[in-house]
Amino acid sequence: MGHDKLRRMEPESVSSSQRRSFLSRLNTGVAALAAFAVGRVANAQTKAAAAKFEPMRHEKDDWLDEVPGKHRLLFDTTGADGLSKAVLFANNFKRVNRTDYGLKDSDTAVVIVVRHRSAAFGYNDAMWAKYGEAMAKRISYEDPKTHEAPKTNPFNASGSGDGSPDGPTTLDSLAKQGVQLAVCASATRAIAGAIGKATGGETDAIFAELGANLVNKNARLVPAGIVAVNRAQERGYSLAVAV
Repeated sequence: MGHDKLRRMEPESVSSSQRRSFLSRLNTGVAALAAFAVGRVANAQTKAAAAKFEPMRHEKDDWLDEVPGKHRLLFDTTGADGLSKAVLFANNFKRVNRTDYGLKDSDTAVVIVVRHRSAAFGYNDAMWAKYGEAMAKRISYEDPKTHEAPKTNPFNASGSGDGSPDGPTTLDSLAKQGVQLAVCASATRAIAGAIGKATGGETDAIFAELGANLVNKNARLVPAGIVAVNRAQERGYSLAVAV
C-alpha cells in the first residue's frame, strides 16, 4: 500500500519540478525580451537624436558657402609635403572635372587649408624675401635645390610644379581655377612671434604685416586651420587629408 502510494506521487513530483523549470525559463525569456526591447528603443532614440543634429552656424565661416560649386572638396595640410600633394591633387580634381565631366571651374569648390608647418606658404614673395630665414627655421624647411632658406614662396615659384599636363602647378595657377586658400591665423601668430624673436620686431605688427601679404587674392586668414576643417565639413565639403 505504501509502495503504491509512493509510485502514485512520483509523477506528480516530477510534474511540479518541470513546471518550476518551465516558469523559470519563461521568466528568463521575458526578461531577455524586455531588455532587447529597451535596447531597441534606446538605439532608435540615439539615431533620432543624431538625425536631428544641426551644427551651429557662425558668420566667420559664411565664406565657405560663398565659394561657387556643385561639388565641394577641402584639403587639410600641416606641412610642406602635404601641401605639395594637395596642390597636385587639387589641380587634378579641377582638371578631371573639366575634361571628363564637362564641368566649369565654377562648378567645383576647392579649399586648401594651410596650418601648423604649412601656414608659412600662405604668404607672398615679399614676406619670404624679408622673413624667409626666420620662417624656414620656424617650420624646419629648406629649399630642396639650394638647401637654404627660400627667398620666395616655394609653392608659387615658376619652376615649381609636378609635371602636370597643364604646366607647373602653383598656388597662383590654382587661384585662377578658383581654388581658395585658408591660412591659419593661430599659426601665423606663432610665426610672427618667431620672426619677432629673431629680428627684434613686435609680434602684433609682424602678424598684421603677414596677414596683409597673403600669397594671392584667393587666400584668407581664418581663426584656426583646424576649425576651418571642421566648419567646412559641417557645410558639405568632403575632406581630403594631404600628408
